[in-house]
Amino acid sequence: MMSSLSYTPTPSVLLLRRRLHKSSAAGRSLSFSSTFGDCLSQNAPPIIGVQVLFRFPHATSAPTSSPYFNSRFAVTASGGSLFQDVGATAAVLVGAYGLVQAFDTLTQRNIIQQNLSRKFVHVLSGLLFAISWPIFRELLRGPLYYVIVLILCALVFWRQSPVGVISIAMMCGGDGVADIVGRRFGSIKLPYNPQKSWAGSISMFISGFLISLGMLYYYSALGCFQLDWSWTIQRVAWVGLVATAVESLSTSETVDDNISVPLTSMLAAYLCFGF
Repeated sequence: MMSSLSYTPTPSVLLLRRRLHKSSAAGRSLSFSSTFGDCLSQNAPPIIGVQVLFRFPHATSAPTSSPYFNSRFAVTASGGSLFQDVGATAAVLVGAYGLVQAFDTLTQRNIIQQNLSRKFVHVLSGLLFAISWPIFRELLRGPLYYVIVLILCALVFWRQSPVGVISIAMMCGGDGVADIVGRRFGSIKLPYNPQKSWAGSISMFISGFLISLGMLYYYSALGCFQLDWSWTIQRVAWVGLVATAVESLSTSETVDDNISVPLTSMLAAYLCFGF
């Protein structure tokens, strides 16, 4: 198998080309498949018994359109995105550890005061973290929203209110199960959204409803709050219905169901249970 070479003709080759051109003009039959031994003959056309493949210095080879190439390219692209995210995460962790370690060393050597060192870390850590955002792929958007909602529920509601528990249950259990069931059994689509199915929406309501009740019973058994269960079941069903309706709507780059479903559940649960 011959590889492409970047070739610069020498003066002898240029002279040989000129002779070939004159021979062709005289009506002689030229063939580049002749052997080098034929060139030693007096009547044979002077040619080279070596094929040279020319490639322009700035030319790039275009990808083929074969199915094998496309599938391999897709796997390579997805694998590249994953490796980029892993590498970006590792770089951020190493950078954060290095930043803290550097200022800790400066403090131990009495180069800067401890209070000043702490302030430097306070200023630089957040800025360096924000600078690192562009090196992550868009793959992290969904999981990032997911974690933000979990933190928001913990900070605002914690374990004294059923609102945060229901919101997390609808996002994790309801929305997660809806996607699994919808992909597997979702042959019948919703009339207003062909990307969603009846199977996914029904499983969203049932799983979100049951998981919410299970989580509320768990917290109630631990004494975090007390609930009237006949009243609670009705309210959780209503919240599940609202969350299911929102999950069935179309999503876009600006509207992610990892945000719309828990925030809607949060609002609906707040109206039902209070803070």
